[in-house]
Amino acid sequence: MSVLADIQTALAPLLIPVETGAYTAAAPDKYIVVVPLTDSFELFADNAPGYDVQEARLSLYAKGSYTTEKNAVVRALLNNDFTITDRRYVGYETDTGYHHYVVDVAKHYEMED
Repeated sequence: MSVLADIQTALAPLLIPVETGAYTAAAPDKYIVVVPLTDSFELFADNAPGYDVQEARLSLYAKGSYTTEKNAVVRALLNNDFTITDRRYVGYETDTGYHHYVVDVAKHYEMED
């Protein structure tokens, strides 16, 4: 029950390299960096949380057009029961030549007894 592991699984078929925290290898033409954002408990009953909500930010970096990859990432996340809480174009990084696009997601995990 880990948002980071579930993101890796959801995006694996896209064949876009995914790293957590930072991309430390030589950067390819497109890659994704995942950063955990928050963990929270939701839906309390009898003073016990019913769900663990984990959120993360996916930063897509792409040289050239990024829209095909952006659409594929969003589709893969939605097909794997992620809630998309925000999507936005950050900008073009002139020093690296990458377009930067972020997708913020949340995943709800039912608490186990």
